[in-house]
Amino acid sequence: MARKILISAGEASGDFYAAGLIEALRRRRGDLDFFGCAQPQMLASGVRPVMDAEKLGVVGLVEVVKHLPGIYGEYQKLLAAAREEKPELAILTDSPDFHLRAARRLHDMGIPVVYLVAPQAWAWRQGRVKQMRLNLRKLLCIFPFEEAWFRERGVTAQYIGHPMARHIASKQTRDEFFASVGLDPARKLVALLPGSRRGEIGRHLPALVDAVEKIGRKERVQFVLGTPPSVGRVFFANHSLPEAIHVIEGQTWELLAHCDVALAASGTVTMEAALLGAPTVSFYRVTGLSWLIGKLLVDVPFYTMVNLVAGKRVIPELMQENMSGEKLAIETLRLLQSPKERDDMKRGLAEVARVLRSDHDPFEVAARIVDEILNEKHEISANSVA
Repeated sequence: MARKILISAGEASGDFYAAGLIEALRRRRGDLDFFGCAQPQMLASGVRPVMDAEKLGVVGLVEVVKHLPGIYGEYQKLLAAAREEKPELAILTDSPDFHLRAARRLHDMGIPVVYLVAPQAWAWRQGRVKQMRLNLRKLLCIFPFEEAWFRERGVTAQYIGHPMARHIASKQTRDEFFASVGLDPARKLVALLPGSRRGEIGRHLPALVDAVEKIGRKERVQFVLGTPPSVGRVFFANHSLPEAIHVIEGQTWELLAHCDVALAASGTVTMEAALLGAPTVSFYRVTGLSWLIGKLLVDVPFYTMVNLVAGKRVIPELMQENMSGEKLAIETLRLLQSPKERDDMKRGLAEVARVLRSDHDPFEVAARIVDEILNEKHEISANSVA
């Protein structure tokens, strides 16, 4: 008889982590039936969707307000499926605003909750730690400093390693990639990575387009905008992009591996860039009110995880009012025109990659932890029947 597991991810990066864990669990045992909030890679791994995952892709303290009714409706669908299907375990991936609330309700139903990718409570909103302490059976951390921080506050946390540090790789040579997407191998490549959610992409595109025009006046380069499958190329047809920008879908790792400079929205993609050695300029923008509120809540020296892991400024951070076409262009041209600047940054990125690499497969470690919890439940059930 299949053993049911609820699994949920709210965005593209969570999709990668959740799908990797699903595959590792399937290698260990063949009796698992996964259902929940499923993104494209999870769907390909056989997860049964019970809600619309696209409705969770909203970022910003203020921006999310108008989407709350839709998000709440999907939240109720997930909980209803949990009540009906009675899974033996729930695996929640990233998206803490949505998933920590779900964790509380699932815990109340008697469903053990494993949380994959720790919320950044060490940076802001530390009050969430109490919920985590009460409602999570296990918190799986992907950054080395997180385990001790959470354990000191009573959360059962374990560092598993960063999955991307072991699994991220390019499958094509530079010439193969350029040929496959119709690029000129004689010209430098600038990657544009505006984000994985439609709202943030919309906020970032105007400055990126302005930067493209300014860079194009100084350097004969080509620009490729990378989008995850969850957004797709069709989305950009409504944004009147200049002909200089070529859009590709679902090839972010290849794009980062072979670009000369990446302009990347702050988030998981900057870690991908670091692990693939791509010189990067990071940026992000939310509404003015969200930024003001966030400034009061956030207590970190840097905004990008690359710089936080390094403990110093490795890549530029152009946040909020500093994210302009002019400043993006200045930073990009500095890297394009100076081999020394690029090499210095690559050394810093290589050190971040070294810190994050581990001898073991993080997905296998996570799968072993989940398997142990499932076995404990089986033993308890068997003993109660006896």
